[in-house]
Amino acid sequence: MFRQGDVLIVPVERETVPPHLTDAAAVSGEPRDARGRLVLALGEVTGHAHAVTGPGRLVREQGGDLSAPMFLHLPDGGRVVHEEHAAIPLPKGWFRVVRQREYIPGAVRIVAD
Repeated sequence: MFRQGDVLIVPVERETVPPHLTDAAAVSGEPRDARGRLVLALGEVTGHAHAVTGPGRLVREQGGDLSAPMFLHLPDGGRVVHEEHAAIPLPKGWFRVVRQREYIPGAVRIVAD
C-alpha cells in the first residue's frame, strides 16, 4: 500500500477490477491535467494535486462523483507526485485509489485540503 496525504493507493489484482473498467478500448478514463498528469485528488484551497506521472489510465466507477471508486492502471509503473510531499514510485499494475473521508454529524464527506 502507498499513502500520500489523504490519498491511499492499494495494489489490486486485475481480476478484482470491475471487468467493464479493464477494457482500454471501451473506457477512455479520466482526462489528464494541463501538465499531463493523472490527478488523484486536487487541493481546493491550495491548488496542489496528488497526481501520477507516466503512462497509464485512471478510471472511475459509475456515478462519476468524488465518492465513486477509482482504479489506476500503470502498465510500466509511475510516480505519485505532490508539491508538498516526496514523490512515491509505483510498480506496474492495477491499483484502487481511496480518498480519505471524514465524518461530520449526519454525513460523510471527502477530505479537502
